[in-house]
Amino acid sequence: MMVWLLAAGSLSACVTTPSVQDAPRVPAVQAISQQAAQSDERQRAKTHTELGALYAQDGRFAVALEEARIALNADSSYAPAYSLQGLVHMFLGDKAQAEEAFRNALSIAPNDPETNNNYGWFLCQTGREAESIPRFKAVYRNQLYLTPTKPYTNAGICLLRMKDYAAAEEHLNTALRYQPGNSQAHYWLAELYYQTNRLNDARMRVNELSRMIEPSVEVTWLGARIERKQGDREAELRYTTIMRRKFQDTAQYQKMLQGQFE
Repeated sequence: MMVWLLAAGSLSACVTTPSVQDAPRVPAVQAISQQAAQSDERQRAKTHTELGALYAQDGRFAVALEEARIALNADSSYAPAYSLQGLVHMFLGDKAQAEEAFRNALSIAPNDPETNNNYGWFLCQTGREAESIPRFKAVYRNQLYLTPTKPYTNAGICLLRMKDYAAAEEHLNTALRYQPGNSQAHYWLAELYYQTNRLNDARMRVNELSRMIEPSVEVTWLGARIERKQGDREAELRYTTIMRRKFQDTAQYQKMLQGQFE
């Protein structure tokens, strides 16, 4: 079971949070989805939850919810199936059902790192950024969690939304130490540098990201904004040309047409 990273939206007020080193230690708990099934019922629940996660990643949300339902019919105590429900309802914009699903998962497995990571992302996406940070810290301090780059990245994005730039940079850089190819962390570091007027650093990060992956509309738009702020019209034109050629059906393209670069 995994969390799907989403683009952060508007920024909220500045909130000071403890540094990475100040995060409390938590019990080392293996993610439930990584544990071997001890019964046929648990194996069915695990299989259908994993299948549902794949459907959700493909945008087939109704099918994903049906798979979660089948999983819970097989084993009503399988927390990852509730967590899957929570993520899907979050993507569908149903905050109440998402909250209920995550609460069900946490009532069964309060220390499960994947559930806490997913619930933390839900909190971050619903204007409760300050509540999300302890969830992410509990996950990345869990020494049995296999992919700490995820909660470090998620925490960095949420801290950026809170305008806690120092803590956000610390978390995103830590995410990259765990996984140098983490494109989400690279992108949000570039956005952080742009917001704090470290434009040379932002440009270098976008250039590095563009070498790693096929640039998305978010990366291309950020590159255009950086070059416009730098006053490099030739470089800006390269990005805006790509926008016109590849991303005309996006909100970013409409902003470009209206001159809304900030």
